[in-house]
Amino acid sequence: MPSAPRLAKPPHMSGLRHDPATLYRHLVTITRRSVLAAVSAAAAARAQTPRGPSWKPKLGVLCNFSDANLAFVKAEGFTSMQLRLDPNKLDDAAIGTIKEKIQHSGIYVSSLAVDGNHIDPDPAARERQNQYTLKCLDLCGKLGIPNIGGQSGTIKGRSLQEQVDEIVRVYTEKYFPSCQKNKVRILWEPYAGGPNIGTGPVGWEALFKGFHDSPYVGLQFDPSHLVWQFMDPVQAARDFVDKIYDVHLKDTEILWHILRRTGIQPPNNQRWWRFRIPGEGSVDWKGFFSVLAEAHYSGAMNIENEDPFYEPSYEQGNFTEQFKRGFHTAHEFLKTMVPPVTA
Repeated sequence: MPSAPRLAKPPHMSGLRHDPATLYRHLVTITRRSVLAAVSAAAAARAQTPRGPSWKPKLGVLCNFSDANLAFVKAEGFTSMQLRLDPNKLDDAAIGTIKEKIQHSGIYVSSLAVDGNHIDPDPAARERQNQYTLKCLDLCGKLGIPNIGGQSGTIKGRSLQEQVDEIVRVYTEKYFPSCQKNKVRILWEPYAGGPNIGTGPVGWEALFKGFHDSPYVGLQFDPSHLVWQFMDPVQAARDFVDKIYDVHLKDTEILWHILRRTGIQPPNNQRWWRFRIPGEGSVDWKGFFSVLAEAHYSGAMNIENEDPFYEPSYEQGNFTEQFKRGFHTAHEFLKTMVPPVTA
C-alpha cells in the first residue's frame, strides 16, 4: 500500500520539531501578538462607542447664611448649598449683598428651605403661610435660586384624595403664577414629622397624578426619612428618579435595642431612631448613589446635619466648631463614592 504523501512544513516552522525551546518561544510570541491585537481591537471598539454623560453632582450643605458659613463651605471644597433665609428680615439692599457674595464664592445655591402647612385648615394660618411662601418665591427669583424645598401641606382627618385636590387648587391659584415668573419649582421632601402627605411613593404618586406632571413641582429626595419609615430609599429613588431635583444627604440610625422592646409607638415616647450624618446609619449609600449615577443626576446633594453628636449647630448665626466637624466627617465619607466636580 503506497504511503500517504507528506505535507510540506511551513517555512517559519522548519527545524522547530527537534528544538522545544525555540518552539516555545515561537508560540509565546504568537500568543503575545494575538493578545495585543485583541486588546487594540477592543480599545478601538470602545473609542467608537458613544458614551453617556458622566455623573457630576454638586456636593454641599444645608445651612443658615452668614459670611463665615459661606467661607467654610468654600474652604471645605463643597460646591453647593441649600439656604435658610427669612424674606421678612431682608430688604433689597441685603438681598443684593448676599447675591454678590454667593456669586463671588462660586457656590451654587440649589434651593431655599421653606417649611409650613400650605393648606392649613385654619384660614388665618393658611393665609400667613401662603403669603410667606410667595415672599420666598420672590426671594428665589431675586437670588437666582431654582427651587424651594419643604412639605406639601396636609389636613388631618381628610382622605388622601381630598388633600391632594386642595393642595393642587392652592398651588395652582396661589403659587404657580409666581413659580412661572421667578422660574422656581416647589419640591417636597419625605418628612413624616411635618404637615406633609408627600412622605413616600404613595403620596408622591397621588400628588404627581393630581398635578398632571406640572413642571413646577418635584422631589427633594432625603433617603433618611424613608429609612425612618421603614421604606426602601433605593427603590423609591429608582421609581421616581425623573422627579428628583434636589437631594438631602442625611442618615438614620435605628436603635434596635430600644425598638425591640418598645415597638414603633412606645407608650413612654422613647426615641427608637435618630438622624445621623451620612455613613453613620442604615442608608444604603452605594445603592442610592448608583441610582443617581445611572440617571446622570447633576443637581445638588446637600448634607443636612441633624446629628446629635455634632451639636450645638450655631453660635450667633455661625457654625460651631463641632458642627463643622460633622460636615467634614460626612464629606470624607462621601468622597469615597461621589466624584469631585472639576471645572
